Amino acid sequence: MYKFDYYTEHDEKIVLDFMKSHPFAIITGMGEKYPVASHIPLDIEEKNGKIFLHGHLMKKTDHHQAFENNNNVLVIFNGPHCYVSASWYTTPQMGSTWNYMTVHAKGKISYTDEAGTIAAVRAITEKFEGKDSLASFDKLPTAYVDAMVKAIVGFTIEVETLDNVFKLSQNRDEISILHIIAQLKQRGDANSIMIAEEMEQRLNGLNN
Repeated sequence: MYKFDYYTEHDEKIVLDFMKSHPFAIITGMGEKYPVASHIPLDIEEKNGKIFLHGHLMKKTDHHQAFENNNNVLVIFNGPHCYVSASWYTTPQMGSTWNYMTVHAKGKISYTDEAGTIAAVRAITEKFEGKDSLASFDKLPTAYVDAMVKAIVGFTIEVETLDNVFKLSQNRDEISILHIIAQLKQRGDANSIMIAEEMEQRLNGLNN
């Protein structure tokens, strides 16, 4: 990772809240010849001071087989990101950059039994649908669930290390930061606005 202390968020609650707000993660591991990766929604659990990531994936795929052979995985949670022009700095004669927020979780993956697979599907479904939805897990036909669990497998990742980069122009002077925020808001796309709001929150926190 592009690691500097001033780009690192040291409040674990903020990091966990970020992960929970961006649960569609990339799980990577080492395949037979090349690295493999899957984009998977995750349920994030805090238990006894540890972090566990739960989800499910298709059986007999390259990533399923890769994780069976090597259970060490890297999970990447990506957030908003945007281009930042050096022309917005008080001293613009330097390289432009890219602001972004990401969390890397490393750990070991283990596959569940059928009951665990059903629990993983239920947790993800209830997280996004709710129990009262017409598409809630409890409203799925039994035959559909039985067929589904034959094609997928649940998993749990116990997180061993957690790292992050919240690169939000922390190394710039306050006037430059305020100008960057204004320019990003004026640009108006969703990523730029989210980065501007994150920068603003941190600037206000420093000023209070």
